[in-house]
Amino acid sequence: MLELPFAKGHGTRNDFVVFADPDDAWRLDDAQVRLLCDRRAGLGADGVLRAVRSKHALEWGGDPDGWFMDYRNADGGYAEMCGNGLRVFCRFLVEEGLAAGPELVVATRAGLRRGRLCPDGMIEATMGDVALGDCFDVTVAAGEGPTRISARFVDVGNPHLVSFLPPGVGLYGLDLSESPTWEPAGAFPAGVNCEFVQVLDEGELRMRVYERGSAETWSCGTGVVACAAVARHELWPNLDRVVVEVLGGRLSVAFDGAAARLLGPAEIVARGVVRLPERP
Repeated sequence: MLELPFAKGHGTRNDFVVFADPDDAWRLDDAQVRLLCDRRAGLGADGVLRAVRSKHALEWGGDPDGWFMDYRNADGGYAEMCGNGLRVFCRFLVEEGLAAGPELVVATRAGLRRGRLCPDGMIEATMGDVALGDCFDVTVAAGEGPTRISARFVDVGNPHLVSFLPPGVGLYGLDLSESPTWEPAGAFPAGVNCEFVQVLDEGELRMRVYERGSAETWSCGTGVVACAAVARHELWPNLDRVVVEVLGGRLSVAFDGAAARLLGPAEIVARGVVRLPERP
């Protein structure tokens, strides 16, 4: 059995198993990741964050002695970016003494990102430029109901479909027990994150999300950024900050042109050692 030291953390209840692997000794396979994330047989999480020196990450060609965030979804698949995970990753690095803070630089599959530990305990993370699709040219359906909702593609380093709910469609009435479907069906062969949004007030949104590879989660940082970017483009072009309420709390997105910064909490709540079956 593999005995793996770990930490458990969350950002607005989007939760992660985190562990340090500077020398690339514990590159987990899909089955091990699924077991860690299993909420009955494992520790339970939406994903796994592995802190590995950048020189061991084939996906990254930058500073070899920096930290690379190797993020895996609960199904074992790889993801390019994770906004809540990035803030938890920064908190973990500082609490473990692996980085000094309050400013941190983290390599991801979506490129270089920066985190800042704020005096009030929040963490702000750069999310890179947000790219919006040309128009609402995809429709999404949640559950087996006949209602199809227009969606806009947004690239936040990973793919998102953002749907603003029309009148008469309730956010909490949506069935997200299964993955939403989209048309055209072949548009996203590798899957896509789906966000459903209500406008609460000027500069304020409420969101639910079905994450690719993890099912419905209590929060999704990149999804929050995607929704804020669409709302700013379509509704509030003069606003530089949008607040988004998710099931697990509230997050704030600030914009400087196309570049976004995500502000919110990130906590490490437990540490221990977990036993995993060795890879075959």
